[in-house]
Amino acid sequence: MRRTTPTRKTRFPPPFVEIASTAPGIPEVKMIEVCQVLPDIQAVVCDMCVDDKKTALKTCIKCEMSMCAQHLEPHLTVPLLLQTHTLTEPIAPGAGRDGLATKCPHHGKILEYYCLDDLTSVCMSCAIEDQHRVHNMKTLPKAHKELGEKLKEEQKELAQRERQIQELGGWDKEQRERLASSSVRLIEGVSALRDITLTSVKSSISARIVSINTSKRTMQAALSDGDSFRFLQGYAGVHQAVEKARAVDLRKGLEPGADQDRLVQELQQSGGKLVEQMTQLWSSLLALVDPENHQKAQGSTPLTFDPKSLGRGMSLSQDHRKVFYTPLAKLTTHTLLCQDSGSDAKLRWVVKLSEDFFWAPDIGSQR
Repeated sequence: MRRTTPTRKTRFPPPFVEIASTAPGIPEVKMIEVCQVLPDIQAVVCDMCVDDKKTALKTCIKCEMSMCAQHLEPHLTVPLLLQTHTLTEPIAPGAGRDGLATKCPHHGKILEYYCLDDLTSVCMSCAIEDQHRVHNMKTLPKAHKELGEKLKEEQKELAQRERQIQELGGWDKEQRERLASSSVRLIEGVSALRDITLTSVKSSISARIVSINTSKRTMQAALSDGDSFRFLQGYAGVHQAVEKARAVDLRKGLEPGADQDRLVQELQQSGGKLVEQMTQLWSSLLALVDPENHQKAQGSTPLTFDPKSLGRGMSLSQDHRKVFYTPLAKLTTHTLLCQDSGSDAKLRWVVKLSEDFFWAPDIGSQR
């Protein structure tokens, strides 16, 4: 039977309760001590000591005994005990280590083996009779050692991925900035195209309305003049106003003419660029969400830039598929070579340089 040292009571420095005097005059304060008695934390003692119980250093799972340094010596020197008995940190009587059970809930025997297949502790009966009998079984110390070494290796592999984590974070930041810039440029382009169109149409419609209203006022003024001489003298101008009112085109939209032709041409050119930018933005968003499948769907080209063809102020992405330019040499054009991984052929690009651009073989220049 396991025994523990007797519980001692310790007297701690007491707090004080303040009590005010009820006597008249100057209040008197008395301090009354309040003693607190708390039990000491229980220490696991050696089960083999008879009189002077010493503190246990280890608990043998198989023997179900806690032992001090003197009585533990055979477990540390006898080969048979070393191989077959499992030692743990001292376990208090009636409790498992850290609140964990030390006996099998099915057979009531000591848990002295570990099943590496099911990752659970088992007893002897579980190991030779139940479903664990064909599993990879280890003693607790050996399982502890093997799984500890496995965790160390996994920890090393995880540490090696820190560089990939940094690259992933940098890639995410780069994509966000690029897409934000593309979105802003696209919105600015759409807004500018919208504003110039609405302004032109509004000006045209306002001019037509003003022309008709002016002709109307001219005719009303002529009809209200009863003097024949003045009416006839001004009739030529009134007739001209009537013809001008008749000539006004009341169709919707911009009035036909040079302004309409110029704006239509500008809308076609600018609109085409906006559609191209929108397609690129849409493609970039799809590639950001699902790069593998999107690249397959788009049939991405294996072209990469030749690092030897870079000029001053230029740098390549890690996959050699993007060229970035920092305006150091103030160049305006430069020739870049592209190489196909599937052939020896090289393509020659002549690009216009700008700090606002980067180049990729599959999409051309892009803001």
